Amino acid sequence: MVQGIIIDEEFKGLLPALSAETFKLLEENILQNGCRDSIILWGDTLIDGHNRYAICTKHDIPFNTISKDFDSREDALIWIISNQVSRRNLTPIQLSHFRGLHYRADKKKVGNNSGRNQYNVEFPQNGEIPKIPSTVTRLANQYNVSKNTIGRDAKIAEVIEAIGAISPGAKQKILTGDVKIDKKELERLAYVPAEEVAELVECIEDGTYEKRKPGAPATPGAGSTDGGGFGGGAPAGGAPAGELPLTLILGKISNDVAYYSGLRGREFGDGPAELKSALRSYIGVLEDLLSLI
Repeated sequence: MVQGIIIDEEFKGLLPALSAETFKLLEENILQNGCRDSIILWGDTLIDGHNRYAICTKHDIPFNTISKDFDSREDALIWIISNQVSRRNLTPIQLSHFRGLHYRADKKKVGNNSGRNQYNVEFPQNGEIPKIPSTVTRLANQYNVSKNTIGRDAKIAEVIEAIGAISPGAKQKILTGDVKIDKKELERLAYVPAEEVAELVECIEDGTYEKRKPGAPATPGAGSTDGGGFGGGAPAGGAPAGELPLTLILGKISNDVAYYSGLRGREFGDGPAELKSALRSYIGVLEDLLSLI
């Protein structure tokens, strides 16, 4: 039995929690057949096999270990994430969470927003600096998703980690699906005050949370015959925004600007919290779109 194994709570928190029934089945299997899969360590720190390790130490069952060598904590995090994605049937939210965490760890490792630095660029003899794919491009290719998806996943992971900092239990309920909250709502929460996130956590903990749709801005140009503004859904005829001619898109953006400018003189009373949340969500969408142009 290996002594002095360290349990890192951040590493452990990356692993989807087993249900009580699944854990019991794993425990019965190990009791009958021994621990056939090795526990994986980085130095003295456990990075894979937390449930097997807990069962083996509880029942004094011997186990084997495999050592992995990483240059940094971020490299260890990325290995854990990649390992989980490759071996498990994950929910859409779990996948988004892992991709977002991978993005954050990768950016932290290289130390800048582009995902490049002087340490990961090889300079050729002719002195020309080669074009290196950015972090978001590399991960989009690795996970076979769009760059937009990776950007949204980063926001979702940010919110889930913020929820976990307040309540690890609430975080696990979201990741396991015990609490039904869609990815759009999680993404919206990246643009709201911390107090609203804390309120959501409180509702999850006391069991009063009900699934809510992400805040949506009032449809610009309500009552018009052109199918609404740029943020108000599909235009008349059902064509998605991605298929609209550029001139029509520019016209709808201009209408939106005029519409929202007209709200400046309106009295909203004492409770504009829902409007603030909707506007923050809308701003987030526009900033994401602007970053792609």
